[in-house]
Amino acid sequence: MTKIFESPLYAYHRSPDQDAAVPVRHPVLIIGAGPVGLTTAIDLAQLGVPVVVLDDNDRVVTGSRAICFAKRPLEILDRLGCGQQMVDHGIGWSRGKVFSRDRAIYDFNLTDTPGHKRPAFINLQQYTFERLLVEKIRAMQAEGAPIEIRGCNKVEAIGQHYDHVTIEVDTPEGSYTLEADWLIACDGARSPTRRMLGIAFDGEVFEDNFLIADVVMQANFPTERWFWFDPPFNPGQSALLHKQPENVWRIDLQLGPDIDKEREKRPENVIPRLKAMLGEHVEFKLEWVSIYSFQCCRMERFVHGRTIFAGDAAHQVSPFGARGANSGLQDADNLSWKLHLILTGKAPNSLMESYHTERAEAADENILNSTRATEFITPKSDMSRLLRDAVLDLAADQEFARPLVNSGRLSTPCTYRNSPLISADALAGPALTCPGSPCPDAPLSEGHLLDKLGNRFILLTIDAEAPDAFEECGVRAERLALSVRDDPSLTLKRQYLGDCPAGVYLIRPDQYIAARRDSYDDRHFRAALRRATGKE
Repeated sequence: MTKIFESPLYAYHRSPDQDAAVPVRHPVLIIGAGPVGLTTAIDLAQLGVPVVVLDDNDRVVTGSRAICFAKRPLEILDRLGCGQQMVDHGIGWSRGKVFSRDRAIYDFNLTDTPGHKRPAFINLQQYTFERLLVEKIRAMQAEGAPIEIRGCNKVEAIGQHYDHVTIEVDTPEGSYTLEADWLIACDGARSPTRRMLGIAFDGEVFEDNFLIADVVMQANFPTERWFWFDPPFNPGQSALLHKQPENVWRIDLQLGPDIDKEREKRPENVIPRLKAMLGEHVEFKLEWVSIYSFQCCRMERFVHGRTIFAGDAAHQVSPFGARGANSGLQDADNLSWKLHLILTGKAPNSLMESYHTERAEAADENILNSTRATEFITPKSDMSRLLRDAVLDLAADQEFARPLVNSGRLSTPCTYRNSPLISADALAGPALTCPGSPCPDAPLSEGHLLDKLGNRFILLTIDAEAPDAFEECGVRAERLALSVRDDPSLTLKRQYLGDCPAGVYLIRPDQYIAARRDSYDDRHFRAALRRATGKE
């Protein structure tokens, strides 16, 4: 199989900035051309914010790495114009099975409200995702968008100032200096930016080690997530099997603590483990192997002066539940519109505090769920293991015990209950769409709801009257007028009205609900827009 990451996608080219007599100031610099950095750059550039991405590499990652992308991140990518490519290249799935030893004890189906545009999850190798994002950026550049990737540009030093950041960048042709109004660090769990600024990364470190193997094979396994507790082919440990595109299968095998990582990665040690799992007569090709351990931790603050942290640079969780990349993409979604308002003078710099408040709440929620899953999968005491095994035994025959089986609560978007940008609820409608919640999708006579929201403030009216638009402190909210008759499936009514005859929603550019009530009230929604932009 030819790997798409063997040649540079954003090879080094000398920039005019390297020859400037004084350091060039950019509105936004992003460190890291991974999924979070590239997504943030695309979002900002589509809003008209000039952005430069710096990376010490010049190509996408090796190995599958992050592979599970949930519905909400796919909806974010739809808004950025590259969601369909993800779905076209990926494999959609919604079902999974959990095994204890050699028998299936629990299965699940993540398919929720019908009519949503995107599936519950797709599996897609991270290197393909990154390539699609780079291709999107190239297409934007061809149309004149203010976006650039600089490969082999390694940030070596950072200086924080009151109104900007200074960085020293090393290249194959020497170093140069840049300035930025805002610097966004998307440089991963070992973030050099965090290290250079001397910022702590606190949390719980887990000593277990896991083997990841990408295996190319023809297999009849269904497109489902399969997880084993104490399987006969890996006694006393756990295992995970996922299908990826191009007949690549992702296998995770728990190895336990105190191992020789380099020894365990050797093919002569990996292949017997895989044969024990797959069967001696199954033909496969080993494409990529890695050993990982993990921690559940986060920075105390995600914003430090003019430097903002996103993705694994800001928070890290265990891989159980596919919360890492999915959470990072939601960081980008939360951050970009706020930075755009600040840079265009339509919001105060203090609006950036809400990025920390909202995404730290999401990180805490992810860490809580991730830690609980890890403790269930890898019990730390004899009593914990006894309790876990009792739950597994009961789950095989007793339905009440199945929700207690925790092989990784899968990624869901956070509701911002503590956000200062959210107005008090003024509609006795469904809890699913209370202020602070992400908008759920709904089928319409023409298209889907989320596609009509875009990346702007929207006044969504459902069987209610309101002006076509209103403006407050330089920020405009445009009306999207709908009726329950626009959705014969009644999904729109169930999710946004419930038993209420009408409703009006103020929706943020990241498609989160800022306010709602049963009718349009000019004073109320103007105050809600001021609050949503950090002015009240």
